[in-house]
Amino acid sequence: MLQGGGSLGAYHLGVYQALAEKSLHPHWVSGISIGAFTAALLAGNRPERRVERLEEFWREISWPGEWGSWLPVQWRKMANMASHATSLLFGQPNFFAPRWVSPMLAPPGTTDALSFYTTAPMRSTLRRLVDFEYINSRATRLSLGAARLRDGELVFFDNTREPIGPEHVLASGSLPPAFPPTRINGELYWDGGCVSNTPLNAIFEAPPERDTIIFMIDLFDKAGPEPRGMDDVNWRAKSIQFASRTSHHIAQMARVHNMSQRLERERGGAASFANGGRRERPPRRDIVHLVYKRGADQTGDSDAEFSRWSIEERRQDGYRDMKRVLELAPWKRAPSNDMAAASFSGSGHQADESDMLVHTADSERQEISSHLHV
Repeated sequence: MLQGGGSLGAYHLGVYQALAEKSLHPHWVSGISIGAFTAALLAGNRPERRVERLEEFWREISWPGEWGSWLPVQWRKMANMASHATSLLFGQPNFFAPRWVSPMLAPPGTTDALSFYTTAPMRSTLRRLVDFEYINSRATRLSLGAARLRDGELVFFDNTREPIGPEHVLASGSLPPAFPPTRINGELYWDGGCVSNTPLNAIFEAPPERDTIIFMIDLFDKAGPEPRGMDDVNWRAKSIQFASRTSHHIAQMARVHNMSQRLERERGGAASFANGGRRERPPRRDIVHLVYKRGADQTGDSDAEFSRWSIEERRQDGYRDMKRVLELAPWKRAPSNDMAAASFSGSGHQADESDMLVHTADSERQEISSHLHV
């Protein structure tokens, strides 16, 4: 599950690269906003081409230049601010471009009146890098979250229920007021992050058919220090707004799982008799929740800062963090009938084995995720 977060989404590339090296290819990907773009690139390409396509995507939507990577932290922060200003003024290649006439001056009801930028370049980019025929072959299940303007409901477009095209990906990333809403079958849609920035419902509400590991990759962290200036205020406000209630949803899922396990035990005698003395356990779902931590050189507008050096740094962070998660493999720590849920905070520090907490179906704890630094 891939959270939205603009240019922070380069973290997804590193995460997937680490998974692919272990031949861990998802059979279902779900995303919102930039997470939907990543999800479409994964589901819309064969496994052996996915990393290459993700690399191409981030290379195409960023301005060339590597010079900022060697600057001291404070100077890099200034360079990142300049990079963000460039994005505001000129857009990003192959992604979005500014409307040179203000939407305030455009005729009401027209597309030009509904956003500051056009995302027409991204439609072409998606057609070039994503094989939508392959998506609709359903080799990998794909779910994309978008907010329906008419009633504010979070809707998931799913390739098991309908054909998916570039418009569905764009709808999930149509963040107002920067980008215009996307019309699909007569309905207008905005970025799914307007309702919830984490695509939890699509997967959590579907009963598992087999043992499943769910990797939840978040780009905003609800926890953070007190702000010391307006730049910090900007970032903390975004983080709280877009982090969604991930921990709450994981806890809710654990309670449902625990209840089903309890019911299974209570009717175990009858089930064992019906199966000739054999008890068949239900499929289990284990959750790995990984949260991106931005570096000291990042700004309050890091989610809209597309410099090549920042994108590469986020990619490396994702790769390093997921490699460490795979080494710890928390899903291997729980008994076969229980659900393991662990939250990892990417920060570059080694994990302390004693901090690992595996939450089981018998646990009465309400808080079901521990924070590790990977």
